[in-house]
Amino acid sequence: MDIDKATATRLAKVIKTSALSVALCAAAMALLSAQSQPGAQSVDARLRALYTAEWDWRGQEMGRGANDRFASVDAAAQQRRLEYWTKALATLDTIPFDQLSAEEQVNAQIFRTSLRGLVSDIQYKTYEAPFNSDTFFWTGFTPREGFANAAAYKSYLARLRDVPRYFDEQMVNMRAGLARGYTVPRVSVLGRDKTIEPYLKGDATNPLFVPFTDFPANMPAAEQAALREEAMTVMRDSIVPAFSKLMALMREEYLPKATARIGASTLPEGNAFYQAQIERHTTLTLTPKEIHEIGLKEVARIEAEMRATKDRAKFTGTMAEFFRFMRTDPQFYAKTPKELLAFSAYVSKKADDKLAETIGLLPRRRHGIRPVPDNIAPIYTGGRGGLDACQMNTYNLPARPLYTIVPLTLHECTPGHSFQAALALEGPERPAFRRGTSFSGYGEGWGLYVEWLGTVMGIYETPYEDMGRLTYEMWRACRLVIDTGIHQFGWTRDQALAYLRDRAPLAEHEITTEIDRYIAWPGQALAYKLGEIQIRRHRKEAEEKLGERFDQRRFHDAILAIGSVPLPVLEQHMNKFIADELAGASKQ
Repeated sequence: MDIDKATATRLAKVIKTSALSVALCAAAMALLSAQSQPGAQSVDARLRALYTAEWDWRGQEMGRGANDRFASVDAAAQQRRLEYWTKALATLDTIPFDQLSAEEQVNAQIFRTSLRGLVSDIQYKTYEAPFNSDTFFWTGFTPREGFANAAAYKSYLARLRDVPRYFDEQMVNMRAGLARGYTVPRVSVLGRDKTIEPYLKGDATNPLFVPFTDFPANMPAAEQAALREEAMTVMRDSIVPAFSKLMALMREEYLPKATARIGASTLPEGNAFYQAQIERHTTLTLTPKEIHEIGLKEVARIEAEMRATKDRAKFTGTMAEFFRFMRTDPQFYAKTPKELLAFSAYVSKKADDKLAETIGLLPRRRHGIRPVPDNIAPIYTGGRGGLDACQMNTYNLPARPLYTIVPLTLHECTPGHSFQAALALEGPERPAFRRGTSFSGYGEGWGLYVEWLGTVMGIYETPYEDMGRLTYEMWRACRLVIDTGIHQFGWTRDQALAYLRDRAPLAEHEITTEIDRYIAWPGQALAYKLGEIQIRRHRKEAEEKLGERFDQRRFHDAILAIGSVPLPVLEQHMNKFIADELAGASKQ
């Protein structure tokens, strides 16, 4: 057959890339086979060789550090990864755990948990639903600013040229999911196609064009002009056609055919799939029924605290009337985005003021506070943490009560996720795979814990702000009931909405986006509260056993020092911390 030069070049590149992937996979498999044979290596060395080889292979496979292309996501790539990780787990089984050093035992447990999660996702083909209600593969690579040099711009342009291939693979996966009845539930993604619309413009308003309006000051004007012109060509020839195909798929096929049912138990292998997702996200082996019961108990406990807080606010009406007052009174809402951001910044600085008496080891790095980008703000959560900045959502200010900005800032900024990220960056040297592995139960458990810790730090100034903390705690407790209710016990969306609405004075917008998130992402929301419950339990045990010798700075340092780990590993670590503290005290 006749093909044009551009197509021939693309085919050659695909063949070359595929050949390289096969060669890398074969070499990695050979290394795994060699490692599975006990030899002269020490047990620790065998484990280090295994996880180092896997992490290097994963970097090549996933395109880590490659800014000029996307990783393959097609079925063949998924099968290749499944085979490799299954082999890696089998090799790990040949390494005697009890002969490893204490540090390598931790590494082994983290490595095993991580690989099991990766294998589980591929076995259940979660890649066939490659987005959810607020996270999309088509927006995840949108830059916020320009690049440092011309080479980085060239790499970015190459990455944009790879978008059609990448989107085609994602769309094949989405169609495969449709064909077997595995989709994101329709109700949780209605309207999400609008997030594609800004990318349909082949001009400077396209979000992917942002870097070409923000060049380094030392870049010559002629070079800037050439890059801008090249970018316009890429927008017109690659980006707009790719996003147009995606939009057509979403509106003509996916949304009309996506499942109307909302429970994970109704999907292929539903009950087993949901249990696997629970274990994937929480790192625990709790059943849906056990989690549901934990949630009901937490809801009852927090309801009692809410009634006491209402009394402290001297509000004489019912709890429903108190919720209505908090949802509607103008005193609780910012009038401008800047006012909301300023209030969050004030809370963050109050937390900074208390850090020295709260945590022993403090990072040098600082973070900013920025608004969530406009193009995703309407369907985004209230805020998210990050190394450089934590984001606060300033869209729809009547849905952002300031009393919840206090716990949200503690959770996302300091001493929550942004603080955690800075501490991890400056923390002890660890294997590379540890730096790239995280667990929601640990990270989000800490985030929820520090919302409560604000009561110890003196952050909450009024009963209304404390009610904001309880609102957020109730929200997370309700998740345990709602997530299991939806995905195991047949709850409807309206039932889930009412359950959260009746128990937490969140704005209706936030309630709706949260319920849709739980529908679209089974099990993910469970990790938060379960992690927080465990950390608070560890604190209570430490306080009871250590008495006056309890030092919260040392306690917090022990949690933060180990880094992100599965919750069973954290349990072992904190038990040892308490035992070591008791042993040290007995020697004084």
